[in-house]
Amino acid sequence: MSMSSLRVEAPVQELEVAAYKVPTDAPEADGTLAWDSTTIVVVHARGGAETGLGYTYADVSTAKLIETKLAGVVRQMDALAPQAAWNAMVRETRNLGRPGITSMAIAAVDVALWDLKARLLRLPLAALLGRQRESVPIYGSGGFTAYATSRLQEQLAGWVERGIPRVKMKVGSTPGEDPGRVRAAREAIGPNAELFVDANGAYTRKQALELAERFRHDAEVSWFEEPVSSDDLEGLRLLRDRAPAGMPVAAGEYGYDAGYFRRMLAAGAVDVLQADVTRCAGITELMRVGALCRAWGVPLSLHCGPAIHLHPGLALDQLVHLEYFHDHVRIEQLLFDGGPRQHDGALFADLERPGIGLELKAADAERYAA
Repeated sequence: MSMSSLRVEAPVQELEVAAYKVPTDAPEADGTLAWDSTTIVVVHARGGAETGLGYTYADVSTAKLIETKLAGVVRQMDALAPQAAWNAMVRETRNLGRPGITSMAIAAVDVALWDLKARLLRLPLAALLGRQRESVPIYGSGGFTAYATSRLQEQLAGWVERGIPRVKMKVGSTPGEDPGRVRAAREAIGPNAELFVDANGAYTRKQALELAERFRHDAEVSWFEEPVSSDDLEGLRLLRDRAPAGMPVAAGEYGYDAGYFRRMLAAGAVDVLQADVTRCAGITELMRVGALCRAWGVPLSLHCGPAIHLHPGLALDQLVHLEYFHDHVRIEQLLFDGGPRQHDGALFADLERPGIGLELKAADAERYAA
């Protein structure tokens, strides 16, 4: 049978897109940025009497791109073939520039289409992708540089008290104060929990080398994320080679396509690769990133958005953990029903629910409409 004669049993009938702007519960900052709200762009894909849901954390302009460009691309395509729709979206946005909002727009639609396919097949998405584990380990993430030391300590200690054995804080806004903040964090969480730091590319190479030694010696820091810019692959490799034993270097959250991740791996820039399904063009591309990690023998950590990452995380064999990010945990609990359960430092999915298991609480979300 020729491809042209294949019948589409469940065409995508329409895409609906909305954006919501949710204020933070306190001012937040990292080493290179400050913010007081987060925008989430939510997509619903309808077809075959079912509706799939996807989203990305991105500007409202991303929603406009989905509405004006991508909705027409995927309409009438086969809801059971999300990879084909992904290829069509990439092809039709060639002249828009793939990194950035184009990739995030594709991500939201791609996740919605995978969710739709799983719902049409009456399967949890993890089963459709090939579930390999019962749960996904997490680390508590926040510790913003805008926080007073007391709030930093309270937040990190709270996660440890709830059974999360690894926590992450932001550094880099004021490098001279970072050793003291890191020591304060260690005092709050005790000797047994792992302590991660994330500089968001704020340090120079020599600053990062010096602080890596201090963080390890003073507070047993066991993860250094983006010590220098993720665009500086040589700098990341320098840090990876010279950081203290027991301190892996991680980066990758700003990856928008498989080529980015391949270049980072080929440069030997990281001990652990990070990826974000809401940035890297969705589940279709994330699974390829997982294959790259398998080929290179490098662990994979998923960035932010715990509810949307849980099901693919259950199917990625190189996965080590998922970021349980303060902002996104709040937003996903505010806006969605069916979110994951947290227990003993891991997230568990309700495998009785099809797809990614989430439903938008439309009435609750409306107050945040952007």
